[in-house]
Amino acid sequence: MEFDVVIVGAGPAGLAAAIRCKQVNPDLSVVVLEKGAEVGAHILSGCVLDPSSLDALLPDWRSDESAPIRQPVTKDRFFLYGPEGAVRLPNALMPKLMSNHGNFVVSLSEVCRWLGSQAEALGVEIYPGFAASELILDEEDRVVGVATGDMGITRGGEPGPAYQRGMALMGKYVLIGEGVRGSLAKDLVDRYGLAQNAEPQKYGLGIKELWEIEPAKAMPGLVQHSFGWPLDLSTGGGSFLYHLEGNRVYVGFVVHLNYKNPYLSPFEEFQRFKTHPDIAELLRGGKRIAYGARAITEGGWQSVPNLVFPGGALIGCAAGFVNVPRIKGVHNAITSGMMAAEAASAAIGEGRSADRLQPYEDGWRASAIGRDLQPVCNVKPLWSRFGTGLGVALGGIDMWCNQLLGFSLFGTMGHGVTDAEATDPADKHRPIAYAKPDGVLTFDRTSSVFLSNTNHEEDQPVHLQVRDLSLQKRSEHDVYAGLSQRYCPAAVYEWDESDPNDPRFVINAQNCVHCKTCSIKDPNGNIRWVPPQGGEGPVYASM
Repeated sequence: MEFDVVIVGAGPAGLAAAIRCKQVNPDLSVVVLEKGAEVGAHILSGCVLDPSSLDALLPDWRSDESAPIRQPVTKDRFFLYGPEGAVRLPNALMPKLMSNHGNFVVSLSEVCRWLGSQAEALGVEIYPGFAASELILDEEDRVVGVATGDMGITRGGEPGPAYQRGMALMGKYVLIGEGVRGSLAKDLVDRYGLAQNAEPQKYGLGIKELWEIEPAKAMPGLVQHSFGWPLDLSTGGGSFLYHLEGNRVYVGFVVHLNYKNPYLSPFEEFQRFKTHPDIAELLRGGKRIAYGARAITEGGWQSVPNLVFPGGALIGCAAGFVNVPRIKGVHNAITSGMMAAEAASAAIGEGRSADRLQPYEDGWRASAIGRDLQPVCNVKPLWSRFGTGLGVALGGIDMWCNQLLGFSLFGTMGHGVTDAEATDPADKHRPIAYAKPDGVLTFDRTSSVFLSNTNHEEDQPVHLQVRDLSLQKRSEHDVYAGLSQRYCPAAVYEWDESDPNDPRFVINAQNCVHCKTCSIKDPNGNIRWVPPQGGEGPVYASM
């Protein structure tokens, strides 16, 4: 199938790119591939939406009654947590960029469904349930399309009764908006050396629950962020509480994946967080109704790779446009999709195809994206280098200097090692004793995955590929105490120790919520995440 523009991923970046292509030139043929069962099914974010980019993309969205953007932010609160109490940080101490005035608390999965309908109304073709699994290259090593994976392959690798060959979708330009750590984006970065002049990309793991709470406790529009307990001062991360309409609240927790202690479990730290007196009081009497997890790009300004390759470009979280202190990236994702679409549309109008969309690469640092990311470029490295106490304080000072003086006292700092390389051997740490879940405030992973509506056909090749099982045993197990059992928020990995002399690595691929943490935190980069059959994975309704 041939198109002018092929877009991989129906997230905010991909859908914005599709819409913008049609706005610039209605005659362009545009297709969006989405590996989720429906648009929005794999979308997970906080999410407090900065609407600035949406104003540019769809100026009349506020008058559209179907737009699922209804709850404006009414209050901003920042806390430093200890085990039994909290210290509220005055809003006046926060740089202006940290204010959420004018923003909205939304479900990003719902927003993407709405954006999908806007795109289809313009003539964009959207194919949900089709996972792009392979790049198609021409004889000059240019990307000229993508192929979707074959359906109905059995675990043994043979075509089964429901076998269906994948499709080849050819495009004059291919835009990759797979989200964080997508398999095609990773292949493109490696093939074309796109990250040669960038710092290592850094990541966090975000875990989120949706609760329905007692009406008397609901505060629609309240946005609350915290850092500190239950994490120690050497481990980066924090929490968020976002109150929606309808007595609902998003409860979220982020752990920076450069943590050192292999015994730490981000999922269990999140459960501990909910036992804090303030959080427990809010949630007590309520009901948990949804769960999800995903990795977050945190490298920022200095970790963004070259965005263009022969035949297309990286957009959204595939490029790494999250503003870490603001915990926001949707606005930048939308802007990047628009910019790439404008570059592709102009190139097609000039009769070009399959070359580099250089105006997109040359323009992003001077755009709204660059203006958002550059002033906060040192927050992550300062936090990583000096810990939560001093590092957060220095990051705040650096943001104030950028705001008031227009420059940083620190220049542009590097990140150093990757998150995988940051992990210490287990013999440098002690195991952490986590409490058993009570089923009221705290839960286990299996019941949590159930709430994510995750489903995978079991008779298919495992989409979590371990390159060397012997390396996994002698390193991930023997040196790092089997940390995969703890970093995974979905109970995918376990070490079967029934035979102490021959521990066995077990992969419960059917539990995978597609967070990609394993492809980031494995100490040897020994696990490769690839898409399963199209349509599989979580189905997020309101996340």
